Amino acid sequence: MSETKEVVHKHKLIEYANGPSLEEINGTVKVPKGKGFWKTLFAYSGPGALVAVGYMDPGNWSTSITGGQNFQYLLMSVILMSSLIAMLLQYMAAKLGIVSQMDLAQAIRARTSKSLGIVLWILTELAIMATDIAEVIGAAIALYLLFNIPLLIAVLITVLDVLLLLLLTKVGFRKIEAIVVALIIVILLVFVYQVALSNPDWSGVIKGLVPNAQTFAATPHIGGQTPLTGALGIIGATVMPHNLYLHSAISQTREIDHEDEESVAQTVRFSAWDSNIQLTAAFFVNALLLIMGVAVFKNGAVKDPSFFGLYHALSDTSTLSNEVLASVARSGVLSALFAVALLASGQNSTITGTLTGQVIMEGFVHMKMPLWARRLITRLISVIPVVICVMMTSGKSAIEEHSALNDLMNNSQVFLAFALPFSMLPLLMMTDSKVEMGERFKNSTWIKILGWISVIGLTYLNMIGLPGQIEGFYGDNATQSQIMTADVIAYTLIVAVLALLIWTIIELYKGNKRYQEKMNIK
Repeated sequence: MSETKEVVHKHKLIEYANGPSLEEINGTVKVPKGKGFWKTLFAYSGPGALVAVGYMDPGNWSTSITGGQNFQYLLMSVILMSSLIAMLLQYMAAKLGIVSQMDLAQAIRARTSKSLGIVLWILTELAIMATDIAEVIGAAIALYLLFNIPLLIAVLITVLDVLLLLLLTKVGFRKIEAIVVALIIVILLVFVYQVALSNPDWSGVIKGLVPNAQTFAATPHIGGQTPLTGALGIIGATVMPHNLYLHSAISQTREIDHEDEESVAQTVRFSAWDSNIQLTAAFFVNALLLIMGVAVFKNGAVKDPSFFGLYHALSDTSTLSNEVLASVARSGVLSALFAVALLASGQNSTITGTLTGQVIMEGFVHMKMPLWARRLITRLISVIPVVICVMMTSGKSAIEEHSALNDLMNNSQVFLAFALPFSMLPLLMMTDSKVEMGERFKNSTWIKILGWISVIGLTYLNMIGLPGQIEGFYGDNATQSQIMTADVIAYTLIVAVLALLIWTIIELYKGNKRYQEKMNIK
């Protein structure tokens, strides 16, 4: 008589992971074969929405609205250029995931050393936490404005969004995509409604889409900004590194026959359609935010560009540009809708930030933990600086409290400038390579040229904007000594970033050569 032993697998909080990207959802969404364009596009639609969320998160709001207040429609061209670059980079990220069957973190780690992988993981985690701080602040302020919940309690309540994530993991990835799309539609409709009431100068909007010599000028100084700093703020808030890691992973959620080159090509093609449609929606949201700054408010009326200031400006009839807006504002509808859109934006970013964190942890250091645990840990870490900020300013005036939170959100974005080149450059190198992508799927000559112009341009703009971002840590009235200290820190960091970039490029090049020899590819 044989005895059957039952083997019980104990799940640990942190486990080794070196399988497919986001293994639980990889290849789980079935797609139709031989159907028409629209039915096929619908099946592939969804990942682009999760990516587009990062281009319209709370970190974008004040930069776009303030840019409109200070420079009218001048910076519309910057929003357009940022969106077009985003479309190019996200297309390459999705293509890398689909063709290589690795997300960007896995692909980098496969070509580089363990020590570099750990450094890049830490750098990218800091960038994700920086965006998480903006989401905590945005969601907490929305709860405070909508329900009059004290700020400290509202900040702590944002930790509970882990329960939302737990629920979403049970309903399936396709439904998560649908929820994200619904929230994007809410945000878009809110701003369409507010801008429609303002009756903007559409000829000025269209004219602003064409860049000119003033777009990146260092003068004039208006509201503490120049066109250059306003443009850098918009670029920094728009193109974010974690989106490239995310897209290279979730582009693999569709069922693909990798033995059939046409199946791979179809997935690349429709993923590009999905991404570009959703990023076009993100462009309109950011453009509407800038138009709000010009047309909804009287010129120079918004003295406080924080979420608090924008909320109160939308309920103050003296700041609004026409009587139609003023009459609606008296009912409180404009300000309430703004807070609803802010809450929706924060919740959307919660979902995508958690997925991205899992992607880079698995890819760079081969560690895995449940999504709810990952969310709880990163959210608790992100909440700490916000709680400290609220507690330190609780005894001060409301304006000081609001300014401190706004400064914390803006200053936290400095980590994005560090992390962006380390996602863009490897992505471009790998998608340019026949070794990684094959002859059919490597970047075409035009994509390669535009890609290098975009990567070099964004890296340069991020680096020249770094001194100003570090100076921002000292507030609006920094002394000459503090400015000098900030500049020394900034230029030291720039040297460190460039040195780390060279290290990354050398290891990627050597790793690619090893792979080429192993596969005997000429």
